Amino acid sequence: MTSTNQDIEQLILLCNSGNQRAQLEVYNRYNKAMYNTAIRIVKDSFKAEDIMQESFLTAFTKLKTLEDTKLFGAWLKRIVVNNSIAHYNKTIKKNEVPLENIIYKVEDDQSIDQSSHSNEKVKQIMRVMKTLKPNYSLGLSLHLIEGYDYEEICSIMDISYANCRTLISRAKESLRKKLVQTA
Repeated sequence: MTSTNQDIEQLILLCNSGNQRAQLEVYNRYNKAMYNTAIRIVKDSFKAEDIMQESFLTAFTKLKTLEDTKLFGAWLKRIVVNNSIAHYNKTIKKNEVPLENIIYKVEDDQSIDQSSHSNEKVKQIMRVMKTLKPNYSLGLSLHLIEGYDYEEICSIMDISYANCRTLISRAKESLRKKLVQTA
């Protein structure tokens, strides 16, 4: 077991007992990654910040339900993704703001490591992904960036397995076509 895993396990135990310094340390370790996860789905920095904050509050209040402290990061990420999807679905139903019209800066995305962040091809792909239909962009983000499998995406987006496979396939094809056009 690495010392980081050991540290997080100890921090989680302290958080369970209400230690605010431990909570702050956990927040500082995970906030950027969780923000990046939220912004890839909601594409609004203010909403992503709100979702991240709400997700941490949820995590700290329900921490006693976490069975394996080693899985804290994945558990927290799932909370962020679920909250982001809920916001996304609510926004789509209300038609508040078309997602295509929101400016989303790839340069602010810190989850891509610095070596590939400077890679122009990655930036181009991320720019083109923003221009896809909202459900294509969401499906590809969940599958390719967040690493969810089809079953998880089906559950998150509330679609059938066949629809999920079709959606991802069409999204990839749309992305390919748009990348060829921009090349």
